[in-house]
Amino acid sequence: MALITLRHERHAASAGARAGDRPLYAIGDVHGCYDHLHALLAWVASDAAERSPGVAPVLVLLGDYVDRGPDSAKVLAALAWLARSSAITARLLEGNHEAMFRLFMERPAAHGQWLRYGGSETLRSYGIAPPEEEVPDAAALTALRDRLFDVMPVAHFRLLERLEPMVRVGDYTFVHAGVRPGVSLRAQQRDDLLWIRDDFLEHPRPAETIVVHGHTWASERPVLLPHRIGLDTGAYETGVLSALRIDRDGLAVVQAVAAG
Repeated sequence: MALITLRHERHAASAGARAGDRPLYAIGDVHGCYDHLHALLAWVASDAAERSPGVAPVLVLLGDYVDRGPDSAKVLAALAWLARSSAITARLLEGNHEAMFRLFMERPAAHGQWLRYGGSETLRSYGIAPPEEEVPDAAALTALRDRLFDVMPVAHFRLLERLEPMVRVGDYTFVHAGVRPGVSLRAQQRDDLLWIRDDFLEHPRPAETIVVHGHTWASERPVLLPHRIGLDTGAYETGVLSALRIDRDGLAVVQAVAAG
């Protein structure tokens, strides 16, 4: 296991924003960085037990659990365990990388491009060597999918099938990529929740709530604005995975940082 350290920052919450009556946490895009996730889950458990003894916290994970990093299989195993735990209410959002992964498993010949967007690393995490060809043919892609079916635990499939598109808690809405400005939260389209960028990021007030999201990152620092909070900090490249605690005292950002 890699050596991971935690760093903490306090921030003011948006004026008047409410976060419900239970401890509320969120974690950004994991992308196969299991050691970082493990460190943040331990912090959430310890922090919640200290601040609100006997109350199960709510933890929202913002999607993109797989691809690019080295340990996607271990991440999915951890999340499958987390989803069964009675000590925490885990709300697991779907990211665009989970969507691509599922499409590859459903129709591999039509969705082989997943391999170029981190899918090869996910296959390696299951002990499967990706193809050497830059553009494998349909037969090779189908055979690759079939080998994945042979080794991937059923719990991982079920987890991917049950991911949520959106979670709302108090005055905060959690999505993977963002929301379409000018469209009510109830009427949002799945593709926008998974893929939107500039139309959402550049809008001064894209939703009626504060939006907490992942999907887009520019540095190892999260983005904290009055109308949105971006928690993706490019863990697979920067070595920094970010988490957020929201409560009546404000916001706390905790980052799991790979040593060195």
